[in-house]
Amino acid sequence: MPAFVTLSGRFVRLEPLSLAAIDDLVAAAGEDRTTYGFTRVPHGRDEMASYVEAALAEQAEGRTMPFAIRWLHTDRIVGATRLMNLEYWQGPMPWPPGARGAVGEVPSVADIGYTWLAASAQGTGVNRESKYLMLSLAFETWQVHRVTLKADVRNARSRAAIEALGAHLDGVRRAESRGADDTVRDTAFYSILSSEWPLVRERLHERLGLVEAA
Repeated sequence: MPAFVTLSGRFVRLEPLSLAAIDDLVAAAGEDRTTYGFTRVPHGRDEMASYVEAALAEQAEGRTMPFAIRWLHTDRIVGATRLMNLEYWQGPMPWPPGARGAVGEVPSVADIGYTWLAASAQGTGVNRESKYLMLSLAFETWQVHRVTLKADVRNARSRAAIEALGAHLDGVRRAESRGADDTVRDTAFYSILSSEWPLVRERLHERLGLVEAA
């Protein structure tokens, strides 16, 4: 399974999710919950504790790498995100098909998901740099073939943010899951391939101000 890491940028630091972050996450999630219409975000300490414990259990299986997002501008934890649905294509195929085999050291594909931010951190660039740090880990360290991102098809704000990264719309899966508003939601699936990462990285460097002047 991949080693736990801390990912540091200019504006945010992605820290391995831990039980110690629960109270900070509760405070972040409680700022203004009207912004979570299409995003399921734990409410209160009991829900947050269950959320963190479930993420850590999946991490122990090598299936996810969850992070707490620390905004360096305020030195506060302002949300969470994760690399998830990690698949390992090395070695013999598990049998029967679909069975969970032994995981490897380096994932072959990954999703980015379960991202949510405190109201005060939304629209500040925190999300953009968080995505950049995780994409860099996935493509440059793990050398994955694909990263998938998805959003409720009605969530125009999240879809615009994903599209701004340069991700490709693969399609919409109808009646894909239960939505945050307890309806049956359609989900838009996006992907970035390893061959597309250099152009996506260049675009993100420009948007994050990481391009040096000539």
